[in-house]
Amino acid sequence: MTFPPFPTVSGSLTLAGPAGALEAAIDLPGDEVEARPVVAVVCHPLPTEGGTMHNKVVTMVGRALRELGVTTVRFNFRGTGASEGRYDQGDGESADLAAVAGWVRRERPGHALWLAGFSFGAYVSLRASDALRPDLLLSVAPPAGRWDFDSIVLPRCPWLVIQGEADEIVDPQAVYHWLEDSGAEAELVRMPDTSHFFHRKLMDLRGAVKHGVRDHLPDAAG
Repeated sequence: MTFPPFPTVSGSLTLAGPAGALEAAIDLPGDEVEARPVVAVVCHPLPTEGGTMHNKVVTMVGRALRELGVTTVRFNFRGTGASEGRYDQGDGESADLAAVAGWVRRERPGHALWLAGFSFGAYVSLRASDALRPDLLLSVAPPAGRWDFDSIVLPRCPWLVIQGEADEIVDPQAVYHWLEDSGAEAELVRMPDTSHFFHRKLMDLRGAVKHGVRDHLPDAAG
């Protein structure tokens, strides 16, 4: 399978991954905003618990970024949706992300690469960040305490962490303690009365994403 060219309109396509085809969706910013030379790859939550690239938190993060002029790439990890392969505890999923990021960099060499992830997707993008060296990292509800965060090399780029204070799946205190104990230089946004899936708080999430990354946007293209 060959890698397709980067599309000039929003739509779905298939990328070559290390375990077979990867289902992806590329969404360009609307005509009402100036396009920025940034492509953000957004990673979804745990596939074994129903997580896909169509998750509402994932799509809201993508929407917020596109409203700032960022092009977004969502994709299904191996074994999810139309993506081939089998779930691999984060190891193979990190390789999937590397394949997608490599395609973005080949096709958009003049663009910044941002990585974003929700829950399991935040874990995968975090553990891949040392090798991929993104220009910005966005972690929504990173699952500290549920996965091995001790071996993660902290990002060297601007890093925004958004955590719901009423998260029933990821322990907020575990996230706060991990950030403090590791000496992470992250901008932490604590969202009160907010559950793991941001029920009734998706618009607040949209605002937090836009406010948190706005200052890191490169000038508009062209």
